[in-house]
Amino acid sequence: MTTTPGPGTPGLLAATLPVLDLAVASVAAVQDAAARAGRTAPAPPPDPERVAAAFASDRLLRVDGEPVDGFAPLSGFFPAADGWVRTHANYPHHRARLLALLGLPHAAAANPSRDDVTTALAARSAQDVEDAAAATGAIAVRVRTEDEWRASAPGRAAASGTPVRTAVRDDDGAPRPLDHGPRPLAGVRVLDLTRVIAGPVATRTLALLGADVLRLDPPGLPEIEVQHLDTGQGKRSALLDLATRDGRARAQELLDAADVLVTGYRPGAVEAFGLGLPPGAVRARVTAWGDDGPWAGRRGFDSIVQAASGIALVEGSRDGTTSPPASATPGALPAQALDHATGYLVAAAVVDALAERAADGRGRDVDGALARTAHALLVAPRRDPAHGEPRTPGPRCVVAHRALLDGRAVTLTTTRPAVDRLAGEGVDDYAAPARPWGQDDPTWPA
Repeated sequence: MTTTPGPGTPGLLAATLPVLDLAVASVAAVQDAAARAGRTAPAPPPDPERVAAAFASDRLLRVDGEPVDGFAPLSGFFPAADGWVRTHANYPHHRARLLALLGLPHAAAANPSRDDVTTALAARSAQDVEDAAAATGAIAVRVRTEDEWRASAPGRAAASGTPVRTAVRDDDGAPRPLDHGPRPLAGVRVLDLTRVIAGPVATRTLALLGADVLRLDPPGLPEIEVQHLDTGQGKRSALLDLATRDGRARAQELLDAADVLVTGYRPGAVEAFGLGLPPGAVRARVTAWGDDGPWAGRRGFDSIVQAASGIALVEGSRDGTTSPPASATPGALPAQALDHATGYLVAAAVVDALAERAADGRGRDVDGALARTAHALLVAPRRDPAHGEPRTPGPRCVVAHRALLDGRAVTLTTTRPAVDRLAGEGVDDYAAPARPWGQDDPTWPA
């Protein structure tokens, strides 16, 4: 990743770490992969302001003109007895597990406050909270310095490779040529089993390049619908229960007719249902920690990876210290940059894998990990501890559509695609706004 923003970008995604460099390079990787696959001239570097807007989409998102709070009250940084922890409790089941871990009322009707959680966490060591969370399925980590993370076993695993890896499999299928032109994935079917941000960003990008993307979710696992509307453009969304025999059979039928499977669950979670990948298909996976190392099976989100890897303390320090003490007040990147960058890099790798399959018919595995993206950001040059506040991208970077949210019609303002040119053609918007979550049939179009 060598693309560097040019002049005219001050303040965009401003941070101590070079977030804008990472963002522009990841989107450029998609445009370059699309040009190779479609056999078109390379696209110019993407517009940094459009890229910055897309990465900070949750902060620019508006429902009837009003901003949306991306984090629940019990998500965030809390002081522990000997440092800091970061929690993630945006989903009801994660909130319930966190409260149970702390011995607080966690039934659906219970409503412990942030102050209650603060008091409970202050009495425990950060490491104790992290260990208990890992054992119970709650989401909380100890905030580390980057030196602590680098010396740890999961940190060494994160440093073991590039953000996204591709491996060739031996299950030969029939070569299938891609379309030549700006939308090289026309006719490609993508089965999308992802949630939250990184995976949905990857599949949204594949849809922008012409793929038919069908997202499947289990009916019993709640979704944050406004988040889906921010990342679901150009896709269809259906519910299917893989815990039932009929659901697994239907999923296998869909998978048998797919070219790409993208998953965003922990390693082994989808494989446990016994689904078989058709020969020659591309399998892509997005995880927090990767598929090796001692944390491979742990849950995680962008904010959690930032906290564990040292990014939070780097961004909390404004005195130029390269490795602030663990007692320093943590901060955060100006966007969920690990999610977005990993999503674009996975999409680029999938496009390359499909182009290579067109020649040899062989399947490929694409593996993206937020922790490896965090490592790439931490070792990148051009830190700026004296940065100012992030600049908000201009109104040309957003677009408004009518949408359904929780059954009511709203005006939804979302960001335009970060990919702004394909084969010399300007890309102004996605093919269609996100459809209501779970409202489509689990079928491929005839």
